[in-house]
Amino acid sequence: MATRLVQIAMNARDDSAVGRFWAEVLGWGIDSEGPGVTNVEPVGLPYPDPSALFVDVIRVPEPKTVKNRVHVDLATQSAAHQAELVARLRALGATDADLGQGEVPWTVLADPEGNEFCVLEPREMYRDTGPMAAVVVDCVDPRVMARFWGEAMDWTLHEVTDDRAALRSAKGVGPYLEFIRTPDVKTVKNRIHLDLRAYAGDDHTAEADRLRALGATDVDLGQGDVPWAVLADPEGNEFCLLTPR
Repeated sequence: MATRLVQIAMNARDDSAVGRFWAEVLGWGIDSEGPGVTNVEPVGLPYPDPSALFVDVIRVPEPKTVKNRVHVDLATQSAAHQAELVARLRALGATDADLGQGEVPWTVLADPEGNEFCVLEPREMYRDTGPMAAVVVDCVDPRVMARFWGEAMDWTLHEVTDDRAALRSAKGVGPYLEFIRTPDVKTVKNRIHLDLRAYAGDDHTAEADRLRALGATDVDLGQGDVPWAVLADPEGNEFCLLTPR
């Protein structure tokens, strides 16, 4: 049995506006599976596909209050492309964000609801990821996170140090999942979380039990009776195990 990362979920007070923003950022289309949920997805790409992480924007009543522990990094192909993309995103409503990063070659921005993201300078490792270079998770111990997520999913571990861990789809395509050591600890529910999905034919309950045996814990966010499992990783980051597909 195994799972794979198929999408990220973003909380927003206005899912339509945030969804439209991210569709423009990524050059993707938008869809809706009902009131309060806006799907951002590559046009013409079947779901799920390892070459992209789809984005679900989900309406919630509570506003953002702290720096997100999960954010998106965008890839660029040249210095000119980076400058052009930053200018375009500011025109779409992105604002500059100061997280104490100082003088760095990437640009830190925030979407219309304050969700931080980075526009990276050109890097060889991200040349074939598509517009989304990586989903980055702040953590206390990248080695612990690498062990859990490396066993939770069938993704390949590319790097692990005391300060950073990076995984990517075993197919060698799409964005990376990265864990970066930070001094901050988690204090509130994450407004961006990961969604895993088991493969078609797998047993959803058995897969949830396997993740619990690896160190995942059950989380009650008021989701009620839903077909997916809401869990948290060893550092408390919420994630969902969706039904097999």
